[in-house]
Amino acid sequence: MTEPLPGQIRLDIFADPVCSWCLIGKAELDRALESRPDHPFAITWQPFQLDPQMPQAGMDYVAYMKMKFGDEKGILAAMKPVMEASERLGLWINPSLIERVPNTLNAHRLLHWAGLEGVQTPVMSGLMRAHWREGQNIGNPDVLTRIGEQAGMNGEVIRRLLATAEDRDEIDAREIHARQRGIGSVPTFIVAETHVVTGAQPASLWQNVIDELTGLA
Repeated sequence: MTEPLPGQIRLDIFADPVCSWCLIGKAELDRALESRPDHPFAITWQPFQLDPQMPQAGMDYVAYMKMKFGDEKGILAAMKPVMEASERLGLWINPSLIERVPNTLNAHRLLHWAGLEGVQTPVMSGLMRAHWREGQNIGNPDVLTRIGEQAGMNGEVIRRLLATAEDRDEIDAREIHARQRGIGSVPTFIVAETHVVTGAQPASLWQNVIDELTGLA
């Protein structure tokens, strides 16, 4: 967890790496942050499973999408705005490569450990890239270990922790607490533990927020 330094403002982001609109929302926020390099945010990625009842082994992607959207027509209609937004943002995602929708509990455990080392955002970027662009199964310990290593974490430690139940209760408790607070969808952003912003907001909104917070508006 990234604790704010003096002068920084906490930005909690509740998201799941397999959530398409979390991917879009992160990309929009990233654009805003890049345009405002002196932004005041200290970002913490908070656990929230899009489908907490997902089997441990995950589900076949096509079967999962049909369960959610009915048929191919429904799937195409649901994915059209996602594809349009991803192309506009230069994300170039490739859902056709996805074979399984994973249970993301272990991905959130990895994010928790990444927070302790100050590399949460690179790990979240790695998780989203692996799932959405490479079709990797981010429920697989080998994939998670590699993502952690690419962010500078110790792969052997990650692999050892993933083989245990370490911090599962912590992740479950934080997600239950979030739902009890009224968070029911992702992405959800909480600024300074007070102001709630829901959904994949455009970069311009975040630029305006940053300008107001820094007195530039």
